[in-house]
Amino acid sequence: MTDSGIALIPRPTVAGDETAALRRFHRDVTWSGAIEEGGMGPGTPAQKADGKAVHHWIQDGRWVVGEFEQDQYLEDGTFVLKWQLHWVCGWDPANAEYRATVADCYGHTEVMRGRIEGDRMIFESMGELPPHLKMTWDASSPDSIIWRNEMTFDGVEWQLIEEYRMVPTG
Repeated sequence: MTDSGIALIPRPTVAGDETAALRRFHRDVTWSGAIEEGGMGPGTPAQKADGKAVHHWIQDGRWVVGEFEQDQYLEDGTFVLKWQLHWVCGWDPANAEYRATVADCYGHTEVMRGRIEGDRMIFESMGELPPHLKMTWDASSPDSIIWRNEMTFDGVEWQLIEEYRMVPTG
């Protein structure tokens, strides 16, 4: 039998400890809370929000996919919009860091880099153009995750967009 070169073909990565560490932050959840005044851009009003996230694992557990959505209302209860986000997250062995891609209903896409520090998972924008986003999941409580979304235009001063206590649904 002749060598077909099969040994030279790169093999898929195997989900390891880094990927397993993501599971505690990617649970199916619901939340209710508020979006800060100016959080959706200069001059935008404060809003109320009710949301949910559903996750599933793909490619033999290498990547987690999250479908996020939330209904947003003015303080008086007037419906404003349904926000939606598609999230793909996992360990990137070539760069030795967590990476995530996002695509939302505004047509916004980007790649983010992340890290886990104890009970917190933090992802930040990688792009050159502002604003840059920082999302933090705090899983220090067994019965909820505190999720915080911030933005910066100068890379120094972070402004809170929204923060929610996310409650697992299952």
